[in-house]
Amino acid sequence: MNTTNKVPTKRKKTALAQNSEKITDAFTLLCRKELRQECVKEYRFHPKRKWRFDYAFPAVKLALEVEGGVWTRGRHTRPQGFLNDIEKYNTATLLGWRVLRTTPDELYTNCTLNMLNFAITGTFYTENALFLPK
Repeated sequence: MNTTNKVPTKRKKTALAQNSEKITDAFTLLCRKELRQECVKEYRFHPKRKWRFDYAFPAVKLALEVEGGVWTRGRHTRPQGFLNDIEKYNTATLLGWRVLRTTPDELYTNCTLNMLNFAITGTFYTENALFLPK
């Protein structure tokens, strides 16, 4: 009689398999409608690190990071979080990604959609240039 009970182990998913489980939220639906691009939430872009983009457009290697805690000393503004973000964004750039940043308050605005549209299409309209520095 075999007394060893093997507990089934969970197999690790590859980055590709993890990205196939797409999370749909209001912003991904908005991007699909307004930008006519597939937007993936929590997209894992690095083959070994567990880094994820808040939102990504894999077809054009464009990412959008939503930087929260700007006014409350959140993770992105504390020293170690800031340094970790630098490493993540620089690595993403070296892998061919373009990384744009916004805040939660700006996520659903025309400003953010215009910025993404310009990055995706290269089509620049002066009247839509609200995202440019003043």
